[in-house]
Amino acid sequence: MIKQAAYGVAALGVLTSFVFGRDVMSYVRTWGNSVRQTVKSEVPVEFEVARARELVENLVPDIRNCMHVIAEQEVDVDQLTAEMARKQTELATQKDAIQWRGSELKSGKTNFAIAGQTYSAEQVRTDLAKRFERFKISEDTLKREQKILDARQAALKANREKLDNMLAAKTDLELQLEQLEARLKSVQAAETISTVSIDDSELTRAKKLIRELNKQIDVREKVMATDGKLTDLIPIETKPTAPKDLESQIESYFTTQTDAAKAEVKVVNLETLKP
Repeated sequence: MIKQAAYGVAALGVLTSFVFGRDVMSYVRTWGNSVRQTVKSEVPVEFEVARARELVENLVPDIRNCMHVIAEQEVDVDQLTAEMARKQTELATQKDAIQWRGSELKSGKTNFAIAGQTYSAEQVRTDLAKRFERFKISEDTLKREQKILDARQAALKANREKLDNMLAAKTDLELQLEQLEARLKSVQAAETISTVSIDDSELTRAKKLIRELNKQIDVREKVMATDGKLTDLIPIETKPTAPKDLESQIESYFTTQTDAAKAEVKVVNLETLKP
């Protein structure tokens, strides 16, 4: 079975090389990039946002490891600083002793009483030479240790700056993620609204029902108004108001009557004069 699969792959490779020739690798790379882009475009944005948040959360172990390293370096620096201070105090004491013995040798004494014993000037000089040599070695050692302390302090400072940058970067990424998720939710809400379809027939029926209800209420109001007129209550009279041209109406009315009476008298007189 495995041999058949191997033969099949080999045959496919030979066929592909025969069809595309020297450009076969270019076609393969282009096809691979196209497939990769197609698959990536099908990944939902929500999934990518969740993946980005997971990547940000994965920074926490690195930050904790950096904090552990800084804590160890701080302890080492504190211990080395304390040791350096102790050695500097010892060197200062040795320096004072060497200078004091040297001043005694300069006095020209031949014997020296030290700690209940007597020593010759040569013995004191030999002891002073040894002390002086040890002092120089200790001083050189202290200088090298000071360089080590300076290097550790520099490393500690660099790691502290690195930690600060990591914390700031994590905070900034978290803020960007919050903004990204807020934008995504806004787009999702807009997409939800845009995909909501309204049934026009339902809308039409609702409008028709509202019109019918308004009509029924109008009819009931009219009926109530009519019922009010049919009651046996005495209607309330309104106070009559005189027209503004009342005087003109009176003068015109009586003038017309006088003219009519005069015409009637003339007609009677004419009738009496007839033979």
